Amino acid sequence: MPVLTRLIPSPVVVDIRAGALDDLGCVLADERISHSGKLAVAVSGGSGARLRERVAPSLPGADWFEVGGGTLDDAIKLAGAMKGGHYDAVVGLGGGKIIDCAKFAAARIGLPLVAVPTNLAHDGLCSPVATLDNDAGRGSYGVPNPIAVVIDLDVIRDAPVRFVRAGIGDAVSNISAIADWELANRVKGERIDGLAAAMARQAGEAVLRHPGGVGDNDFLQVLAEGLVLTGIAMSVSGDSRPASGACHEINHAFDLLFPTRAASHGEQCGLGAAFAMYLRGAHEESAHMAEVLRRHGLPVLPEEIGFTPEEFYQAVEYAPQTRPGRYTILEHLDLKTDQIKDLYADYVKAIGS
Repeated sequence: MPVLTRLIPSPVVVDIRAGALDDLGCVLADERISHSGKLAVAVSGGSGARLRERVAPSLPGADWFEVGGGTLDDAIKLAGAMKGGHYDAVVGLGGGKIIDCAKFAAARIGLPLVAVPTNLAHDGLCSPVATLDNDAGRGSYGVPNPIAVVIDLDVIRDAPVRFVRAGIGDAVSNISAIADWELANRVKGERIDGLAAAMARQAGEAVLRHPGGVGDNDFLQVLAEGLVLTGIAMSVSGDSRPASGACHEINHAFDLLFPTRAASHGEQCGLGAAFAMYLRGAHEESAHMAEVLRRHGLPVLPEEIGFTPEEFYQAVEYAPQTRPGRYTILEHLDLKTDQIKDLYADYVKAIGS
């Protein structure tokens, strides 16, 4: 009988718990990650640098590199600084920008990456994508997914709560993204990777339906696991489809049309997901999603992140242009401004105040 299996690209170590950072040295000593202890550690000038003093004694063979920001130039500069150091692996210790810079730099010099995020702002902490600012605005670059992920829930609790809220919005938006993928399958015949879809959907549903809040370790555990599973789902499918649909198109439109005023990625994706669910006729699901987002302190109306309804109409109409070739409820309906205005008014009534 043939062996009907496939290999899943995933980290060899996923350690999510309170106090996990104290055992980082043990994780990195795994022969699959580092056999010599020679490591390059990329940190930010903020959260990562503050943790350096705590972590450095357990990593005597590490060289430390401070990353200035989250641009493509920053990532290329980091790769250049690490090149020729004969390291076993790169460790990204910090927020999302540092993780993405470290991902890109590690891929550029052919080394595995260990992701040690200090917040849960989005699902990029374990995804095969590095999102970096460039001269054209912002770009997504394909990279290998991390070889290990270490998330210390004590560190996450110490981060500003807005980062946890942003992660909630990004995780919950999976539900809308999968609905868009299924729509593309029905209308366009686009192939769905069932395993990737199941992983991403269950990650979003687990966060959506958990009764806890941003200050609960149990809830943070579920959120962190959900974001990791979403990243792995993208690796399984080979693209961002399991986690990116109309919700992310709306987010990208905000970023491109209003670059100096855009809110966080997760806030915009959560809002986009709730509205997209309404557009596809899933009114009860949209109202429930909006209720949960509100409970966690996330926006469900554009005014709550500083945009007028008219600016929201503009973003929704422009959104399909941000991902040419991707088919979502926005491409399916092909809405114009007056239609968006009417649907938005109905959405506002449906979700209540």
